[in-house]
Amino acid sequence: MIYDRIELENGLEVLGERNPDAKSMALGYFVRTGARDETPEISGVSHFLEHMVFKGTESRAPERVNLEFDEIGAKYNAFTSDENTVYYGAVLPEHQSRLLGLFGDLMRPSLREEDFNTEKKVILEEIAMYEDRPTFTLMDKTQEWFFGSHPLANSVLGTPQTITDLQRDQMLAYFNRRYAPNNIKLVLAGNYDWESAVEQAREITRDWRPDDTPREIPGVQPQTGVRVERTDKFNRVHLCWIAPGYSEQDERRYAADVASYAIGARRGSRYYWALTEPGIADSAWFDHYSKDGVGMYTAYASCDPAKAQPVADLMRNVLREAQDEGLTEAEVNGARRKLAAGRTLHAESPMGRLMSVGMNWVYRREVMTLDDEIDRTLAVTAEEANAILRALPLEQSALMGMGPLEELQ
Repeated sequence: MIYDRIELENGLEVLGERNPDAKSMALGYFVRTGARDETPEISGVSHFLEHMVFKGTESRAPERVNLEFDEIGAKYNAFTSDENTVYYGAVLPEHQSRLLGLFGDLMRPSLREEDFNTEKKVILEEIAMYEDRPTFTLMDKTQEWFFGSHPLANSVLGTPQTITDLQRDQMLAYFNRRYAPNNIKLVLAGNYDWESAVEQAREITRDWRPDDTPREIPGVQPQTGVRVERTDKFNRVHLCWIAPGYSEQDERRYAADVASYAIGARRGSRYYWALTEPGIADSAWFDHYSKDGVGMYTAYASCDPAKAQPVADLMRNVLREAQDEGLTEAEVNGARRKLAAGRTLHAESPMGRLMSVGMNWVYRREVMTLDDEIDRTLAVTAEEANAILRALPLEQSALMGMGPLEELQ
């Protein structure tokens, strides 16, 4: 692998992991903005803006955008999270220039009023659709409650009211501030032409102007306890539990990932054997998520309403037992190997490596090879995993139940 990086005059960083033996190339614009960077008045604007980017530019109508992606056989998409908005695509190497030119143009969308009003209806439909998905709705509500006044309490989708009230000029102001070149990384992976990419990126972005794009990274004062969201909309009870974890900047995240996988992987974990395999819960998992300056453990289960309290008790008890008794060497070894295998399989395509390369740089300005990532995972010892578990602050956790449920302890 060959690692490339340059910072252009306007602050845009271009970086990549070059693999001359790859059969494709991928690229993405990583914009360091998401729900946590919004104010309450414009909640959901980051995700709405992601949609608007594909509605065309001054030189390309929406239909032309779709046609050009099809003409070069691109696999492409975008996503918005709490912290990032990423636009990405992959093509055969001979189409690099067209893909880069197309995405570069899209990064300066026209944001036409007519398109804005039309897409607003699409966003409202999407919010309504997700309200019918209990897992998404529950996790969104639990995270909002747990984080309280912290920016990570913000909803990615926003609410029907904030989207309805949002004005095109508010979106434009947000775009001008957050899509400044110094807040964007252009990332490449696979079999790409570096010199050509840099020259083209410089030309595409020559009129982009840097701006002040701060992000608040306050400490978390977690909201704790138990809540019930009673609804007869769903015939199952859904449970979500959250506790503080480790940030993307904290090396302990590797041990937290291994420990949580041993406890809560969808198959073969302690949660699986205690909850899913016996049929007590329909599904159950426990995971660790690292974010900018903060992290969190999250557990989830769905079950028959009559089993809600036993399932909630088991979710807690499995964690307490793991803290008290510790994970075995076999459990830790199995978790390490499965995580390493998953990351290796994911990295077999340039598209898979694109996300790792981009996120490592966005969060830590760190160049990490696949071997680096695998080595750090495999280096986690049982002693380290158990130390992480013992430090897990159960007393700072929040548990929410949603469904045909009256009470929960």
